[in-house]
Amino acid sequence: MTMQAEIVKPWFTGLQSRIVDRLEAFDGVAFRADGWERPGGGGGLTRVIEDGNFFERGGVNFSHVTGDAMPASATAHRPELAGRRFEAMGVSLVLHPRNPWCPTVHMNVRCFIAMAEDKAPVWWFGGGMDLTPYYGFEDDVRHFHATCKAAVLPWGGEAEHRRLKDWCDRYFFLKHRNEPRGVGGLFFDDLGADGQTDFDTAFGLTRSVGEAFLDAYLPIIERRKDIAYGERERDFQAYRRGRYVEFNLVFDRGTLFGLQSGGRTESILMSMPPIVKWRYDWHPEPGSPESQLYDIFLKPRDWA
Repeated sequence: MTMQAEIVKPWFTGLQSRIVDRLEAFDGVAFRADGWERPGGGGGLTRVIEDGNFFERGGVNFSHVTGDAMPASATAHRPELAGRRFEAMGVSLVLHPRNPWCPTVHMNVRCFIAMAEDKAPVWWFGGGMDLTPYYGFEDDVRHFHATCKAAVLPWGGEAEHRRLKDWCDRYFFLKHRNEPRGVGGLFFDDLGADGQTDFDTAFGLTRSVGEAFLDAYLPIIERRKDIAYGERERDFQAYRRGRYVEFNLVFDRGTLFGLQSGGRTESILMSMPPIVKWRYDWHPEPGSPESQLYDIFLKPRDWA
């Protein structure tokens, strides 16, 4: 079983283009295109929007980097690969709407190859997507999860969806806060690393997840984009965005890999929201719209 990089890379770059085209059509403002090269090998293309008509900030990044030694974040669960040369590529996006009634979203699909002299290359795929609402709507969460589930079913059925859904709930969890980042979705990693999953299956699942993103997210923001909001909603949105920042800087594997591998900092940190607030020991008023996020939505459950 071999990694067919010549097939994978064009799909990644095509996915980035297709997603940006649809997001530009939705927002009405063009994404900036910023190509970059990494001194240690490789480079990428960052597509970013700031102060759009709908998106306050967002980015859809493609990167393809190489290096002489795997970063610690990539070998923490695979110590036997420490010191190997590596090649990594993928698409990662984060979108922060201005309207607090519309959720933040993240999606990532990626692959790695670890190489060493006189040893067979080890490759794997990873990825997923997750939704982070500020004011939850059950219809929206069910739609997002149903779309995620439909993307996985052809590649392992109900059991595989359950595995990736539960993995997402565990992964996007702020241990120091004892709370989820959002309402979950899908997460997977190391797919193919053990040699038990063939390339066609691993790449097939990855493609299915990436291609499902627009169908999972666009109907939600289309429904909610015109709901009126005021200072109260924006203030709560800024407070909850703080949790997003905490997760990305403390736990997120992609952020840590990018920083540890000498990636482009501006592109890595495009996931950060533009306006964030922290408060000391704040809690929402019981029965308020803000408390519903905690009472109803930040509790993992079967949404689809």
